[in-house]
Amino acid sequence: MHWDFNPASPTIWVFFALLVIIGAALYFGIHKTIAKALDGRADAIRAELDAAKTLREEAQTLLASYQRKQAEAEEQAKTIVKQARKDAENMAAQARKDLQERLERKAEQAEAKIANAEAQALSDVKARAVDLASKAAEQIIREQFKAAAHNGLIKAGIADLGKALN
Repeated sequence: MHWDFNPASPTIWVFFALLVIIGAALYFGIHKTIAKALDGRADAIRAELDAAKTLREEAQTLLASYQRKQAEAEEQAKTIVKQARKDAENMAAQARKDLQERLERKAEQAEAKIANAEAQALSDVKARAVDLASKAAEQIIREQFKAAAHNGLIKAGIADLGKALN
């Protein structure tokens, strides 16, 4: 490339204009303003990165906390289920035991009722037998002693016999 210093050339004037603009910018401190803006932008980005890092750490801490709580909740759920099963088994065993006791009591009550019924029937049979025996004895005695003199003696004997048999 060849450098041609010709004042009529527009390239020279554009070059000078560029130098003037750059010089004015340096004189008025544009470079400092640009540097401050870039530094501010870098600081803002750095602050955002720090905030994002902090948020990430908090999120990880929160996630770990929730995972611990979830594990604890699952453990509690397992414990509750185990306890519920154990309680259900105990309740079923107690229900079986109570049912067995009730059945035994009912059987004992039925046996007692049967024994009472047997005793009552035996007592009724004995009473009926005594009545029949006393009537038969009365009839036999009346047939053997038809005499009128012995009538009072027969009645007294029959009464004594009824008292003795009862």
